Amino acid sequence: MWIGLIVGLSFMETPLKFLAPGITTALGLGVGRLVFIALSVAGWIILLVLTLIGQARPRESRRGWLLIGAMWLVMIVESFVIRPALAARSDVIIAGGDPGESWLHYGYIAAELLLLVVLIWYVAHATRHIRADAPAA
Repeated sequence: MWIGLIVGLSFMETPLKFLAPGITTALGLGVGRLVFIALSVAGWIILLVLTLIGQARPRESRRGWLLIGAMWLVMIVESFVIRPALAARSDVIIAGGDPGESWLHYGYIAAELLLLVVLIWYVAHATRHIRADAPAA
């Protein structure tokens, strides 16, 4: 589910909304802010659930915990470093200013790609462990 949210919202909805007729930069930024807040809340909930599931599994591997830890790290950087700075930039743009060039969008894209890779790796890892733990039929 989280993978679908990231692909659908971060990599499809975000760039496409600015191509819609009648969408101003201010409106697109406002919608984007709401979408990314919702994506962040959903991501934190899913990450918490994954962490609790890992706690409940007595045989969670070291690799599984490293992947969960990597997800926590990416989410912390996105939520507390990159997104607040992007929100401040969008405030300047909405007010009619020009905040200048920034690495923040590229940093956010890189963080989302990293999160996507780690999530896919975790799903593959967890699936292998589920299959290995399943009783033979």
